Amino acid sequence: MARKYLIETFGCQMNVHDSERMAGLLEQAGYEATTDASDADVVVINTCSVRDRAEQQLYTRLGELRQLAAEYGHDPVVAVAGCVAQQEGAAILKRSPGTADIVLGTQAIRRLPMLIEEVEGAHRRRPMVDLDPHDDVSFPLGVTRRNDPVKAYVTIIEGCNEFCSFCVVPYTRGHERMRPKREILAEIREAADGGRREVQLLGQIVNHYDAPDDPGCDFTGLLEAIHEIQGIDRIRFASPHPRHVSTRFLDAMARLPKICRHLHLPVQSGSTRVLAAMRRRYTRESYLALVAEIRASMADVALSTDMIVGFPGETEAEFEETLSLTEEARYHSMFSFKYSPRPNTLAEQRLADDVGDQEKTRRIVALQALQRGIQTTLNEALVGQTVEVLVDAVSRRREGEVSGRTSQNVVVNAPGPARLLGAIAAVRVERAGPHSAWGQLAGEGTDARKGVDVSRGFPGAHHAD
Repeated sequence: MARKYLIETFGCQMNVHDSERMAGLLEQAGYEATTDASDADVVVINTCSVRDRAEQQLYTRLGELRQLAAEYGHDPVVAVAGCVAQQEGAAILKRSPGTADIVLGTQAIRRLPMLIEEVEGAHRRRPMVDLDPHDDVSFPLGVTRRNDPVKAYVTIIEGCNEFCSFCVVPYTRGHERMRPKREILAEIREAADGGRREVQLLGQIVNHYDAPDDPGCDFTGLLEAIHEIQGIDRIRFASPHPRHVSTRFLDAMARLPKICRHLHLPVQSGSTRVLAAMRRRYTRESYLALVAEIRASMADVALSTDMIVGFPGETEAEFEETLSLTEEARYHSMFSFKYSPRPNTLAEQRLADDVGDQEKTRRIVALQALQRGIQTTLNEALVGQTVEVLVDAVSRRREGEVSGRTSQNVVVNAPGPARLLGAIAAVRVERAGPHSAWGQLAGEGTDARKGVDVSRGFPGAHHAD
């Protein structure tokens, strides 16, 4: 009987994709996937360290797994991977002794099967820590086990050189390394051949891409090359940095129809002084000028952003600047966070965390209330319109309902059969709220999988909650 594995993922899209890669490596080594920890021979916890709560979740989960082993006599190999693993290293074993067998850094995931084999082959289990850097960011073609039947994540950059004062990424993901253009395009062609209709490019600063194997090919050049790949109908990417958004890129985005009309443009604060303390290298004024330039080139573009409240030294007046910038920018969505010091960062080392938690909470509640109202207004503007939706999920809660996203990344739900998964459908919007819209099918659109009988649905159907 085949041995089984379970991967539990926390954090960003890059973590999700790393889990897809580790799943492929384990299946190549003969393991089968399971969703039950009590049935797994290997459990991998793929962690995030952007917020302190994720670290607390890790130690809670490690304790639960060891309790499971004590109760049922089932003792899987437990591996901790991802950014917390890279950040804490052997300290995880000291803080939670006897709970983890492997601590695997962000650049060492290809060595996971080998490390498991070494742990299992030892006379007595001896915890192993592998945090070694690996500048080669290539990955074997065809190994990744993709969880989404419609969309493919493809990493184009690893690491970051920006060193924003609040951000732990340069310390957990390493310095910036570019994947070869030829490898990226080969992976996207393979995804398209497998029926994926949308590709999402991943990188800490995705628009800083510069092909190591094709001099002169920047991020815009890569988008142009991907646009020519047959079978790919939508191109997304996350996350660009505002200071690397060029007029050349905006021109390409406006003229290439496969590039989705959605741009995630992290701002972090509305105050120029706070932005300087964050080491973002732009001002409030230059950011809003960029927003105006983007909207002048693409009237239908939807913007989203990241925002931090309660950064060290942030005054009430500076928080009000964040609110006023949010009003002016009119984001379609926002990821907002209360500041928490991250290990090794400049802010943690040099700036006092002097905004109290109660005040941080008050500020984030006010920001989220404002943003919720903006999102509701923007989504309600779709009522009465017919929009194109790439169907990417079948509802678990409501039988006979599917959902997908517009080019602007708005979630739209509609009654429809599961066989629509992977099709671009026309939906007439009838109502909307802050997080999604709802409507009726106006047409089933086109099928991405030529030659496949979609009346039986697609294997591996993704479900929405």
